[in-house]
Amino acid sequence: MSGRRLILGATTAALVLVVTSLALGGASYHPRPVADPCQPRQWQATTNLDELAQQLASSALDGAACELHVSRETLALALASPAGRERFAADPRLGSALRAGLVRAIDDAGRAGAIPGPLADALGAVAERLPADQVVGAVRDASGLLDQVGGVLGPLGGILGGL
Repeated sequence: MSGRRLILGATTAALVLVVTSLALGGASYHPRPVADPCQPRQWQATTNLDELAQQLASSALDGAACELHVSRETLALALASPAGRERFAADPRLGSALRAGLVRAIDDAGRAGAIPGPLADALGAVAERLPADQVVGAVRDASGLLDQVGGVLGPLGGILGGL
């Protein structure tokens, strides 16, 4: 194949991609606005413990982000890296914000029927009494937090499955 044919083929392919993108609305693309973490989110019906954990985590992040006046995405990205965790861990409001987020998540799950009412009430009462410094300490050591969540979710899976 000659060099001219290769250039002509590459140019044609590029033009087809551009025209296809424009035809599919590529010229009018606008990113979705970041959701307000202080607004309640729609809970979906859950069929397993993993889906419940995902919705609880999203709701807890919303609650904590609302308390800290940042977006859920900002908080999630910050907590995903050691440097970000340290930066947020230095904020004196972090412990109470995380605790409030956890309480909100449990309340949301209870209202949606994802966690039975009496169990949601009991979990919410426990979450309200968590010491803020221990919550922040758990965030500093994310692997420890994940181990603790896994340890709690294991027994909860049996309880929720039996209800």
